[in-house]
Amino acid sequence: MPAPSEEMMEAIAEPAVPEVSAPRLVGHRSVIFATLAIALVLPFLVQSFLTFQLTLVLVYAIAIIGLNLLTGFNGQFSLGHSAFYALGAYVAAMLMDKVNFPYAATLPVAGIACFVFGFLFGLPALRLEGVYLALATFALAVATPQILKLSPLEYWTGGVQGIVISKPDAPYGLPLTQDQWLYFFTLLVTVIMTLLAHNLVASRTGRAMMAIRDNPTAARSMGINIALYKSLTFGVSALYTGVAGALGAIVVQFVAPDSFTFFLSITLLVGLVVGGVGWIPGAFFGGAFVLFVPNFAESISKGLSGAVYGVMIILLIFMLPTGAAGLVRAVTQRLRGQNIR
Repeated sequence: MPAPSEEMMEAIAEPAVPEVSAPRLVGHRSVIFATLAIALVLPFLVQSFLTFQLTLVLVYAIAIIGLNLLTGFNGQFSLGHSAFYALGAYVAAMLMDKVNFPYAATLPVAGIACFVFGFLFGLPALRLEGVYLALATFALAVATPQILKLSPLEYWTGGVQGIVISKPDAPYGLPLTQDQWLYFFTLLVTVIMTLLAHNLVASRTGRAMMAIRDNPTAARSMGINIALYKSLTFGVSALYTGVAGALGAIVVQFVAPDSFTFFLSITLLVGLVVGGVGWIPGAFFGGAFVLFVPNFAESISKGLSGAVYGVMIILLIFMLPTGAAGLVRAVTQRLRGQNIR
């Protein structure tokens, strides 16, 4: 069967994209540069602990982008991304603890390991769709913490005690604290990963991914290798989550099996929905939500923090059913209307 042409790919994928995932900001380049400028100044204006929290927001944002590529742009539902996050975190921690690997060099290793694992997991999962795929990934998320506690792996994983790693200092004698340096390092990685994800979605491969999401039968008739693209998307999604896990281990300085339970998968899913399914910048809104809102809920009531957090999520879903993407789209349309007048 002949390979699909560029025009065919656009005809299949484009109808669903603007409506779901691509609110265009008025003067979006100015907004991007202004946001980056604020991000570069923030660590010098806030306390060290808030800098640490903002770094974790960026880490979660990378993981949510990975989940978005799989669910928002390819239509595969996963409840098991905590497993890929854990794998990336443990690869980084073990390399730093056992081999004295440079912390920056652990990121590509963790990403490659998670890509291979995600791709191989995606192959047998091709037979599964919808709730059945969700159940398979749920099993992966539940099993991972138990596997990390196994005695034969204890030398490498630290068993239930986990692994403690050192927080790196700023290189070249830069006048930055450890938290400030890790923030800038994570910000750089986040910008690179975000640009790569944007370019992937805008490419021919990205249009094939979205074509499979929107209409698998039509995509197959156009010559798209659905099995290959689904497996590759699973691998790329796992790569993003693994890099986030490695960064998270470096920032937190500690990994343990109970840090990567099924609840982490739910946290990433909440961040995806809050930010907007199928909208890459929404990952930053989602990352901020899943980090700060639970703390806010706990400040309201420590005994009922989970209930307060749940009520907040329900209210958000009712008010913004398409997440931050819908809000940005509405604001953009209003601003455009004012500019036209």
